[in-house]
Amino acid sequence: MNLSQKYIPLALSFDADRLAEEVSALPDDAWMAHPLGLNGNSAVPLISVGGGINDLFQGPMAMTPHLEQSAYHRQVLASFNEVLGRSRLMRIAAGTELTPHVDLEYHWHTHVRIHIPIITNPDVVFYCGGETMHMKAGSCWIFNTWLPHKVENNGNDDRTHLVIDVCGSSRFWNLVDKTLGADPYVDLRDQGIRSRRIPYMKGATPPIQTEQFNVSPVLAPGEMEALVNNIIQEISFNPNNDPAGVEFCKQLLNAYAMDWRQTWLAFGFKKEGWPHYDALVRGLMARTQDGVFRRLLLASNNTPVAEVILKHLIVPAMNFDYLESLRSA
Repeated sequence: MNLSQKYIPLALSFDADRLAEEVSALPDDAWMAHPLGLNGNSAVPLISVGGGINDLFQGPMAMTPHLEQSAYHRQVLASFNEVLGRSRLMRIAAGTELTPHVDLEYHWHTHVRIHIPIITNPDVVFYCGGETMHMKAGSCWIFNTWLPHKVENNGNDDRTHLVIDVCGSSRFWNLVDKTLGADPYVDLRDQGIRSRRIPYMKGATPPIQTEQFNVSPVLAPGEMEALVNNIIQEISFNPNNDPAGVEFCKQLLNAYAMDWRQTWLAFGFKKEGWPHYDALVRGLMARTQDGVFRRLLLASNNTPVAEVILKHLIVPAMNFDYLESLRSA
């Protein structure tokens, strides 16, 4: 999600020692290798599709057995009182890094990632948009995943964070507003902002609500238009882009959104419409092979617009297998 600040501390704190005890109790085989095979990066799924051992974004989410056996982790997740998406423990081994990247997937257009450091050391450095940050154990953060970011663990101990993917209700974003504009490099208490402590409650097993409908069988036309408008705004605001190329891309994407709405009005989710949606998607894919779409860059992160079109307008546009699974449920 493209936030107005690179780092935003939240006015919450947690018992990092208790969380670390529960992390230590997990078996070694609970840790999954990074899906891209990044050296030193591993994770334990806590909320996942079907409660299984996977890294999937799309589908009904449920608690995994690892979360069910970790009482305080469950209490921490429940304390946000939000509908939660994919959530994991993420570990970066000593002397390794999470390599530079931008979170371009459609998932990140609506979701923000909450970071709660559990096990860390002073030589763990987070980079986002050219600014560095060390997040202290037990603190709570969100950051701008739309900007290039990476993490280096230059210390002698592994780094483990609890990470929670959430869209957020108005209650959550009111919490963010309390610290929006605060200096992330100065303790919140020194800025007159009090943090709410979430202690461990022995025997408490609070309910957790997880995402059940986080993907649409066919992307709704209003959302398609919003995604198109966001891309057009990004390339229009980059002064280094060729104006003629921007206008060409703008006309093509607006036409795509208009035709998508017309197809939706005629077919909605009906199977008879699937070939028509497919034709629109394939047509856009073919047009974006033009070199102009690789030369046009987004203003905020310098990503080629062709990559964003793929991740935002093509990949999430149709999920017919998901529709079929709903019908058979």
